[in-house]
Amino acid sequence: AQQGRVREKTYGKQKIYFADQEQLPAASDAELRGLDGEIATRSSELQALQQSCRHMEAELKDLNSSMTTPEIAREIETLRKDCASYAEKLERIKSATNHVTPEEREKVCREQQLYRREWRRRKRMATELLDAILEGYPKSKKQFFEEVGIETDEDHGVVLPATM
Repeated sequence: AQQGRVREKTYGKQKIYFADQEQLPAASDAELRGLDGEIATRSSELQALQQSCRHMEAELKDLNSSMTTPEIAREIETLRKDCASYAEKLERIKSATNHVTPEEREKVCREQQLYRREWRRRKRMATELLDAILEGYPKSKKQFFEEVGIETDEDHGVVLPATM
């Protein structure tokens, strides 16, 4: 600073040193335009390189997230084994001799519907009878069932099957 190559500015207790620009040669307008053109060229090159870099990074990310050749080979082998086991299971099912005919199935469905209807009818009758008894009974429904020894469907978790 004493020799004049660097300038000094004091801000309170702080001092800032910077190069003395008066000692630097002044650039002409042509040089400034040339430098501006070079900056613009370099900026466009930088943008192109950054775009290329982003594209390559995206491609690298895709490649890193995809399976490798040995992994694909193992996956293909696993899928082939699964396919063979499913094909074997399908053949066993197709070759089974105990098929149910549509007539037999219909017969079973009709019988189930008949039994389900009868179950509902009898349950309703029993419930109505027990409700009539309970109207004059001094204790609770639960106590009455325990004394008489009645077990309900709900006690055993039994649910009336749905229609088919």
